[in-house]
Amino acid sequence: MAAKYDLTQRIAPQLDRHLVFPLLEFLQERGLYPEEDILKAKIELLNDTNMVDYAMDIHKSLYRSDDVPQEMVERRAEVVGRLKALEEGAAPLIAFLHNPNAFQELRADKQYNLQMLSDRYQIGPQQIEALYQYAKFQFECGNYSGAADYLYQYRALCTNSDRSLSALWGKLAAEILMQNWDIALEELNRLKEIIDSKSFSSPLNQVQSRIWLMHWSLFIFFNHENGRTLIIDLFNQDKYLNAIQTNAPHLLRYLATAFIVNKRRRPQFKEFIKVIQQERYSNEDPITEFLACIYVNYDFDMAQKKMRECEEVILNDPFLGKRVEEGNFSTVPLRDEFLENARLFIFETYCRIHQRIDMGVLAEKLNLNYEEAERWIVTLIRTSKLEAKIDSKMGTIVMEPNQTNVYEQLIDHTKSLSGRTYKLVNQLLEHAQGQAAR
Repeated sequence: MAAKYDLTQRIAPQLDRHLVFPLLEFLQERGLYPEEDILKAKIELLNDTNMVDYAMDIHKSLYRSDDVPQEMVERRAEVVGRLKALEEGAAPLIAFLHNPNAFQELRADKQYNLQMLSDRYQIGPQQIEALYQYAKFQFECGNYSGAADYLYQYRALCTNSDRSLSALWGKLAAEILMQNWDIALEELNRLKEIIDSKSFSSPLNQVQSRIWLMHWSLFIFFNHENGRTLIIDLFNQDKYLNAIQTNAPHLLRYLATAFIVNKRRRPQFKEFIKVIQQERYSNEDPITEFLACIYVNYDFDMAQKKMRECEEVILNDPFLGKRVEEGNFSTVPLRDEFLENARLFIFETYCRIHQRIDMGVLAEKLNLNYEEAERWIVTLIRTSKLEAKIDSKMGTIVMEPNQTNVYEQLIDHTKSLSGRTYKLVNQLLEHAQGQAAR
């Protein structure tokens, strides 16, 4: 089941190949695929990079031999030679950038800088282009820190908008790979501003760039402290949500997760449920299906089943399943948050339909034993505005009378649902009101 819901093959084509390595590392650690397959995938990825030493190490692991193919040895010599040549070409500009006194002469005005560099240091377009090529080569060698610095400096001098954009993508990738989440977020926002500008390329390129941006952003949003809020702000914008629905419905998994783990219920949530309803036949994913079970079909038994599947999905997803080491223990914080909030979603919706609830039935629907369910509900009643009390003798939860107006709210809600769901909810309401009358 775990490999069935793995999205790596859908996500990888939208990433720079260097960004795929962390995904493969995660899959290797989780043992989702045979070790040999992962190592072969890594070598294939490395073929178009300059990380020859890394490729040699993986080749040795894969074939359990210290020997490496002759073409790898030749490729290594070629990379070293090319690196030296590029370094020489960019040397005048690099020397200038490393000279604190000279560097201070730069201004915000690019044209002034270009003229000043030409007049005083004999540095022209050729040396500036050499800096870009050198930075790009450093990135391909896996020196992300050096690449990020040189790409930043190149953009300060570059007057070609396409080249500047390419350098910004490279800078973003480098910051992600170094796990500099705050800086990466700044670069992400710069890119978004350029992509969303009216002057940006063709509409088709604009949509594709938004899709790339959203895929790359997953690294940031599931590591940055404000990421779960920021992903909703980005993915839920009309232009971005349209791109997801048209070209990348698998990204709904991450938006749905963000909505579920967000402590503050967001006003966009109701609209998002409509999207889930529209896409439920074109995108099979336990996390989106879990929401559909609760808010579209009111099927609590299926929601319980989906909740167990969601746990598996989270543990085996490279973005959601991040582990935190605490002493001798390893935990997945997002898994715990997700399950806690998922139970809350089930409980809230179930309470809106029933006035008196059997504790044993509810415990089953929450995937908890009776004692755990009782403790969980007591805590919830104490810490929230939930108007309810527990009848310990009868083993039931009784919703207070002022909660009964939720029946009317639910009936209003069902007006926009399909006839089948409308009948189902009405049956639930009749059952609940019949219990209340007893």
